[in-house]
Amino acid sequence: MKLSEHTVEVLKNFATINQNLVIKEGSTLTTMSAMKNIVAKADVEESFDKEVAIYDLNEFLASISLFTSPILEFNDGFVTIKEENSPKNSLKYFYSDPSVVTSPSKTITMPSKEVSFTLNGENLNKLKRAAGVIQAPDLVLEKKDADVFLTVKDKKNDTANTFSIDVDTKTEGSNFKFFYKVENLKVMEGNYDVEISSKNISHLKSTNKDVEYWVALEPESSYE
Repeated sequence: MKLSEHTVEVLKNFATINQNLVIKEGSTLTTMSAMKNIVAKADVEESFDKEVAIYDLNEFLASISLFTSPILEFNDGFVTIKEENSPKNSLKYFYSDPSVVTSPSKTITMPSKEVSFTLNGENLNKLKRAAGVIQAPDLVLEKKDADVFLTVKDKKNDTANTFSIDVDTKTEGSNFKFFYKVENLKVMEGNYDVEISSKNISHLKSTNKDVEYWVALEPESSYE
């Protein structure tokens, strides 16, 4: 099996959410953060014929990167990684015990949404960059009267620097404050359709890639 560029990109992204990964049979990959506040799902081109548990996904990806054109052969207990044009050059990578690997046990059912909007990749990158520049740990989607903004800030410090962008949302007209931790926005680059529930959970679905995320909101979130 040769992994597509999209699949490698997904695996690299999943490694930022959790170093553990269980690849189940089929063509759907899922992961969950250790705190269980981020769940991600992606559909990939490849179809895996057996369950594979990887304890250190970054190490696994680094092993693949040792080869110019890697071919993966999934066996019982280990995967053999070979150079496509020099198959005698190979690496044997052993699977982990699935019992020590964190993975989602069931599919998340999103509650009814109160707010939805489209977040383009450019604005997402601006928010992340601004959060890094001004050392802002929090992101809030806030509506006051008719205006809605996404703002990176420190919610514990009213005099801390902030950065905001205007957002066009679909909502029933109530005021709200939905808080995220910036560190939990571990999504792949691109545009997203975002749905937010007052039950303190959100769903981000990529508009150009087969990947989606469920991210928990912070307890301070409110919807009037």
